[in-house]
Amino acid sequence: MNIALTLSPDVARTSDEQLTSDQLAARIASDIPAGSFVNLGIGQPTRIADHLDPASAITLHTENGMLGMGRAAVGDEIDLDLTNAGKVPVTEAPGASYFHHADSFAMMRGGHLDVCVMGAFQVSFGGDLANWSTGAPDAIPAVGGAMDLATGAKSVFVMMTLFARNGAAKLVPSCTYPLTGLSCVDRVYTPQALISTGPDGAQIVETFGAEPAELLGLLTP
Repeated sequence: MNIALTLSPDVARTSDEQLTSDQLAARIASDIPAGSFVNLGIGQPTRIADHLDPASAITLHTENGMLGMGRAAVGDEIDLDLTNAGKVPVTEAPGASYFHHADSFAMMRGGHLDVCVMGAFQVSFGGDLANWSTGAPDAIPAVGGAMDLATGAKSVFVMMTLFARNGAAKLVPSCTYPLTGLSCVDRVYTPQALISTGPDGAQIVETFGAEPAELLGLLTP
């Protein structure tokens, strides 16, 4: 079956410029349903915590054993014993709780998370995810909880750049890097576009600073 990338019938260019990392984080935050239990992957996705509306009652989970994580800590708030999975100091929301690493993974594997947001090296049009290794001989394997999140979360969002440093597209017909999960990604958020992915193929839903047809041409082999 040939899984393709197409334009959504109601695709829209909603910004004249590409989004910055903080703008992209805010865009993703706005798409997380109120009341959700959410895991934010290390790196860029942790920025999303700084843009969540407190009134949305979103509860953040971190795989190193915390439920009720807050935004990044600053100044006197910093407690080096209170960090997210990426070892970045964070605050705690009222009612936050702490537990064993194994219990945290049980939450991930048991389908208790509504949304997870991760980075990626590649995402296929069909929603396959490759985000733990480039497969290079000197690459350090660091899968962490990515496989557990990819298969356990009800919705998987990816926050990444659309193109690698060498100019190669990271949204691809099929992944060439070692896979984290099959057909698990629902949405890909990049500075240039929001793209939905799944078994029926990918669609460019919204673009930022790029004409939809032009972007489609760049991503279609």
